[in-house]
Amino acid sequence: MKPFNGNALSWILSDGVIELAMHLPPANEMGKAMLAEFDQFLTALQAAFSEARVLIIYSQLKAGFSAGGDLREMYARLRDTSPAEIAAGIRDCLALGHYRLNVIDESPLVTIAAVNGVCFGGGLELALTCDLIFADRMARFCFPELRLGLIPGGGGIPRLKRNVSNSVVRDLLLTGRSINADRALSVGLVNQVTEGEAVELARSVANEIKGFDVAARIAAKRFIKPIPYDELQRETEIFSLLFCRPSVLERLRKFVESTDVLPYLP
Repeated sequence: MKPFNGNALSWILSDGVIELAMHLPPANEMGKAMLAEFDQFLTALQAAFSEARVLIIYSQLKAGFSAGGDLREMYARLRDTSPAEIAAGIRDCLALGHYRLNVIDESPLVTIAAVNGVCFGGGLELALTCDLIFADRMARFCFPELRLGLIPGGGGIPRLKRNVSNSVVRDLLLTGRSINADRALSVGLVNQVTEGEAVELARSVANEIKGFDVAARIAAKRFIKPIPYDELQRETEIFSLLFCRPSVLERLRKFVESTDVLPYLP
């Protein structure tokens, strides 16, 4: 894997550990710029499976890990698209999103998300693909999609259900509230909370993991972390039905026109 330094992402493979850094201001929103480079990364990642052992994903921005989808970009695109075109394309869009996150989820590597600041929506979905989540104490986790009249569309619910109890899923999904790192640790969403040292902790753990038996590690991961393919398909059907309603576009408009700071926060 060759080192890469782009506008949204950078990555490097050193001594068996891949580090994927996000650095797209203001908060690593997942729009065209981010996803184009993410697709490049997935190609490079799959080619590096034989030489890599661990993947660490983190943000170089103080604002946080990721605020999720670029809603302003989404609104601009939907505003000029007919309802019929939206309905025709939404399933393909979701399938591509699931493919991207499934590559991380089912990777033979041990994957670690080192989370700081906001970890919302699609950002939380990305973190949930990882085997381990380490969080700085000031990190916050949220699925704000209900405020837009939607559910998470990138596998958030099935993967969250894989990690935590149903009551926690209902809390995050139905209230749209954010929870802090300590609460996330107590319910099993994250594995460890640190004082601003999540990336350093991830690197330390990666240094230990990379010395383990490869075949045993891969077998263990496949056994304990099944990919929820059936539920991902059900998610696609529900999201598609909700997304095509005019009320969703109206809520997106209100978000875009809001002058509040991070208006999706509780």
